[in-house]
Amino acid sequence: MALKRVGVQRNGSSGSRLPIAILVFFSVLAPLVFFVGRGLCISDQNSTQSGFSKQKVDWSESSALQSFKHLFSKEVIDVVTTRTDDLGSLSVDSFRKGNLSASSKFVGVETLVEYNAVSKATELKQETSQDKEGNFHDDDHTHDAPAKILRRQLRDDRHERRAADLAQQDEKATVKLENAAIQRSKAVDSAVLGKYNIWRRENENDKFDSTVRMMRDQIIMANVYVNIAKLKKKLDLQQELQIWLKEIHHDLEESTSDSDLPHSAPENSKAMSKVLSKAREQLYDCKLVTGKLREMLQTSDEQVRRLKKQSAFLSQLAAKTIPYAIHCLSMRLTIEYYLLPLEKRKFPRSENLENPNLYHYAVFSDNVLAASVVVNSTIMNAKDPSKHVFHLVTDKLNFGAMNMWFLLNPPGNATIHVENVDEFKWLNSSYCPVLHQLETAAMKEYYFKADHPTISGSSNLKYRNPKYLSMLNHLRFYLPQIYPKLDKILFLDDDVVVQKDLTGLWSVDLHGKVNGAVETCGQSFHRFDKYLNFSNRHISQNFDPNACGWAYGMNMFDLKEWKKKDITGIYHKWQNMNEDRALWKLGTLPPGLITFYGLTHPLEKSWHVLGLGYNPSVNKREIEHAAVIHYNGNMKPWLDLAMAKYRPYWTKYVKYDHPYLRNCNFSD
Repeated sequence: MALKRVGVQRNGSSGSRLPIAILVFFSVLAPLVFFVGRGLCISDQNSTQSGFSKQKVDWSESSALQSFKHLFSKEVIDVVTTRTDDLGSLSVDSFRKGNLSASSKFVGVETLVEYNAVSKATELKQETSQDKEGNFHDDDHTHDAPAKILRRQLRDDRHERRAADLAQQDEKATVKLENAAIQRSKAVDSAVLGKYNIWRRENENDKFDSTVRMMRDQIIMANVYVNIAKLKKKLDLQQELQIWLKEIHHDLEESTSDSDLPHSAPENSKAMSKVLSKAREQLYDCKLVTGKLREMLQTSDEQVRRLKKQSAFLSQLAAKTIPYAIHCLSMRLTIEYYLLPLEKRKFPRSENLENPNLYHYAVFSDNVLAASVVVNSTIMNAKDPSKHVFHLVTDKLNFGAMNMWFLLNPPGNATIHVENVDEFKWLNSSYCPVLHQLETAAMKEYYFKADHPTISGSSNLKYRNPKYLSMLNHLRFYLPQIYPKLDKILFLDDDVVVQKDLTGLWSVDLHGKVNGAVETCGQSFHRFDKYLNFSNRHISQNFDPNACGWAYGMNMFDLKEWKKKDITGIYHKWQNMNEDRALWKLGTLPPGLITFYGLTHPLEKSWHVLGLGYNPSVNKREIEHAAVIHYNGNMKPWLDLAMAKYRPYWTKYVKYDHPYLRNCNFSD
């Protein structure tokens, strides 16, 4: 009975405590078991992946999890629980190691945000409107808890931000691709792309002469189809194409723009388009058309190469030829000079010729008009012309003409003197290496034999240019011998124009150098290796191939230093070594670079701007600010070859209303 009573009491005690145990389990132990299980799960997974190096969970972390419920409210635990459902397993170890994925990192950050927002969720729960029956009205989620509503809102906001970021990235990528496409399109030549075709007339501005260009394309395609029609024995179509080809050729015969076309041209072009359309329907064969076009292209290439050679030949021929008008002027002036009495052939102020305190210029030229421009431009821009002295040296043929021109057109208060190079008796073959070399049979063959085995025809013409044979070109190496009483002299080529007062050059300190000149090198262009043969040991052992070149054409020479350093002797040494042209080929610049190597002082570039005789892209601002501009190259300003945009800088100093110029048909 006692045992039975005790058993009854235990059963009764168990029955009364069961609801309490269940409540404790679900309210306290269940969340703890959940999180510990989560941690164990993740820890086991990490242990397996790392080679089972860690076999059990750190119980310090487990004990921390046991007090988890004391740190956060039930709403936060609900948030974390829901997060782990969405994002996978969560453990303290994963936070400690810092190996979080993008989603896990988001959990770590936004969980704190949601914790701060729990109070807002509680307020939302209280402020949510209820009906009389106590039901929530929240769209389609009427029974959702406020924390869940907040989570949904945060998730939606996150999705919107991600979508906006992706859209922005797509927009940036699109803009980048568009910019790249624009750059590529700019790099493509419009002539290659074409703005029209012969099958359909596109809307173009007439001023681009689209009709002329379209008719030229029609000629090309018509020639293709004439050949194909002949090949396929379509004689009627071939004849029709040839008839309209003749008409189009006639319309384009003297037309270079749409305005030059005859009135019948548009109608003939339309008729040709119809015939070409018919030919395309009957004869079009991709392989045949491609083959014919390729054949025509090759023929055109050969014609272009042949025309380029002819152009080079003719340009060199024109560059070395004296124009008829200048030849006429020289002959008329020469006749007038030798009709003058001897007493009228003298220039005034001859006492200034050897005065070292004045500004002296040396100009060596056989071109009367070019020399007059040099003198006129210098005097017109000089502050005090009376202090300027011009020493002109020419050849025997032009000596009378040069004197007569300046007797008729004296340079104001400036002093001028003209000399004949053939009267320099000291300048002979026994003293001058160039004159000695010109007398040798090898040099005569090199310059004058047309069928030279080692030189092409066009190159041979270049070598025959009289400037390479004239002593006027080599006279610049004998300045102290010509002007022994002078200390400094400014050398000017006859293809320059002076635009500013040059007296400042006499005050430039050359720092003991002999030659003051503007350097011409830029990166690898116009350096010594461009002019000299560095495969020759005499050149390679004495000079730097990267040394900067400089320009002849406007050079300030210190004749005192010249004499001290025996510059003329240095020139003779190297000229004798180059008798077989192994050191340099032609011209006076290479021997000048050698002779004045280490003895040239660089002048400020605005003193001398070059390239107006060959370079079409010389900066206009540089030209206008230059003291001296130089038409070096073949396109001299007195030739028809001259570039039109540079010519006015020269012609402004020519007196086209002069009777002698009018009689010789000079025109601006």
